[in-house]
Amino acid sequence: MERPQKMPKVAKVKNKAPAEVQITAEQLLREAKERDLEILPPPPKQKISDPAELADYQQRKRKTFEDNLRKNRMVVSHWIKYAQWEEQQQEIQRARSIWERALDNEHRNVTLWLKYAEMEMKNKQVNHARNLWDRAVTIMPRVNQFWYKYTYMEEMLENVAGARQVFERWMEWQPEEQAWQTYVNFELRYKEIDRAREVYERFVYVHPDVKNWIKFAKFEESHGFIHGARRVFERAVEFFGDEYIQERLFIAFARFEEGQKEHDRARIIYKYALDHLPKERTQELFKAYTIHEKKYGDRAGIEDVIVSKRKFQYEQEVAANPTNYDAWFDYLRLIEAEGERDQIRETYERAISNVPPANEKNFWRRYIYLWINYALYEELEAEDAERTRQIYKTCLELIPHKQFTFSKLWLLYAQFEIRCKELQMKTELLSLSAMLIR
Repeated sequence: MERPQKMPKVAKVKNKAPAEVQITAEQLLREAKERDLEILPPPPKQKISDPAELADYQQRKRKTFEDNLRKNRMVVSHWIKYAQWEEQQQEIQRARSIWERALDNEHRNVTLWLKYAEMEMKNKQVNHARNLWDRAVTIMPRVNQFWYKYTYMEEMLENVAGARQVFERWMEWQPEEQAWQTYVNFELRYKEIDRAREVYERFVYVHPDVKNWIKFAKFEESHGFIHGARRVFERAVEFFGDEYIQERLFIAFARFEEGQKEHDRARIIYKYALDHLPKERTQELFKAYTIHEKKYGDRAGIEDVIVSKRKFQYEQEVAANPTNYDAWFDYLRLIEAEGERDQIRETYERAISNVPPANEKNFWRRYIYLWINYALYEELEAEDAERTRQIYKTCLELIPHKQFTFSKLWLLYAQFEIRCKELQMKTELLSLSAMLIR
């Protein structure tokens, strides 16, 4: 019989209290480093003093590189190390051959093209580099890095016409915004203002963003073309129309006019924007308009801005809750203070169109005063008796009299009719007295 294996006895820890001297991980690593006595010295440098030794060394290294490529041709780093080593050996032709083999193996690798072109430029092989960039941008025209390097090389060679030609080829592909800005900066470096303007003309239509139109206008302003900058802003407003316009365009336009001391123009721009933009997209516009009026406007102008801002707030309140009749009363009081009859009537019509949702008198108490105020306005302010009569009749037809009614409305209507008859009698007496005098 096999004897059962005995398990080794584990000594029990009697004292589980922490040691007085604690050893940290940093201390363990430091001690291990201090006791490391087997530090290998660096390999000795090989000095080659004979052409035969050099040829032998080169042959061995090339064999190593070729073996690595034979094992796996898809590793890009093998090709790069091989070509760069040949370059260090001043074997430019061999390095060029290796780069070409690498491109045949993987012609859409951006790193290969960049390293290859950098080698040609480093060794001042300008025509080779130029041909290489031409091949790269033809195969992969959407790689902006090729175009940046290509134009930079031509500019460094002081071949301005050649660099401009490369930029034009690049712009035909309608690249990103930064590429257009680079082209503009290139023309500005050589004081070609008209050419830069032509680039901007194309730029704002390829990338029709508000910020690009603002950049165009600032470009004109910075070079002293004030009328040109104003024309750019006007074209931008026409280009975007009322549907796609943004408040920052109007703010930039108004600030431009403010900088030219044309405060009346700036004020007109702000008012135009407030009339044509949706109310929910005019918060920053109100702030800019208020600041402008506080700095350059009179008391009436500041009050006008404040009234416009309050209108905007009331519009938001009644849009959020159309049956908030208290907000309608405040809004109507503000509109009546301005005295524009058509706007007052339009606002009253909007207010009374929000009929209470239930046929309970508590819901109708505040609502019915909208009709009363409307009728009083038409009678006392507008002095339109027929319109006042029509308001009273429409309101009485709207009230559900089977559930409840409003005696105040009936009394007001009756008093209005009495006043109308007295006015008619007074008119007849005046005409009769005039006849007797004759």
